[in-house]
Amino acid sequence: MNNKHRIDVHQHVLPPFWSEALNSNGGDPSGPRSGDSSNSVVPKWSPEGAIALMDSLEISTGILSLTSPGIVGWASESQAGMARKINEYTASLVSKNPLRFGNFATLPMPHVEESLAEIEYALDVLHADGIILFSNYGDQYLGDAQFLPLWQELNDRKAVVFIHPGLPITPMQGIAGPLVDYPFATTRVAVQLVLNGIISRFPAVNIILAHAGGFVPYAVHRFVELAHVFRTDTPNHEEILQSFRKFYYDTALASSPTSLPSLTAFAKRENILFGTDYPFAPAGVVADFTQYLDQHQFSDPLQRSEISHQNALVLFPRLSEQLITKGV
Repeated sequence: MNNKHRIDVHQHVLPPFWSEALNSNGGDPSGPRSGDSSNSVVPKWSPEGAIALMDSLEISTGILSLTSPGIVGWASESQAGMARKINEYTASLVSKNPLRFGNFATLPMPHVEESLAEIEYALDVLHADGIILFSNYGDQYLGDAQFLPLWQELNDRKAVVFIHPGLPITPMQGIAGPLVDYPFATTRVAVQLVLNGIISRFPAVNIILAHAGGFVPYAVHRFVELAHVFRTDTPNHEEILQSFRKFYYDTALASSPTSLPSLTAFAKRENILFGTDYPFAPAGVVADFTQYLDQHQFSDPLQRSEISHQNALVLFPRLSEQLITKGV
């Protein structure tokens, strides 16, 4: 693989049955997309369109996940069934194109017992590449004690977990949630996971934070220094800092000339992964941020290929194995 055969860890799947049912199951508070005469809250998407976009930007593989709001608007008794349907749909796409697509499985969260059952099915039967979780489900963030059984199971399995921002609890009026509130949601959950000890207690889970972790790389030393001011149960500064550095960070909408230097200055170089947020980030926006990444002057040129695909191949060994089998 050359430097531009990218592996996109932040690419979304929009099963047609989910898109059609979303408006009648809570909808999406982001509202209709500008310029869409259908008044839809979701962009148009198809597997063929995704592959065309990937080909145009030299993306070899897209790890698909269902974005927020997911299935949180569905009635509680319907969520497990919908999660299973979504996961089987996405697994079918992977089975047809195992080098082009991957699968972060959806869970019927915040229902822990049902989610544990779906983890077993998704990882053992469907062979999903990992699990997607939202930063929060209403006012319940992932570091809450009620989710400890979930983290224990994911830790036992050494699972890859992609954390995507969830619906903001109190969104800013007149400003779409994805513009500002979503990066804040990711930042909030990252701080909570670290300070509540989830990261240190369950070290085998590999957690990817969307959008370069929101504002974590920029503000992490603020969190580290002030943690002891407001809490007496936190470890020392270096332990807190290393917990933040254990996260993986994707570059989706975060590879601009102002954000990428902060990310590369803080994150471990082996923990930075390529991401796009397609199709919720339109093709033109994806192309712009990909160009920012390509134009960035890394102090070590090898870091370009690490972000492009090498780091992801370590995290997703089945892609390495299949590439070897194919002779790529």
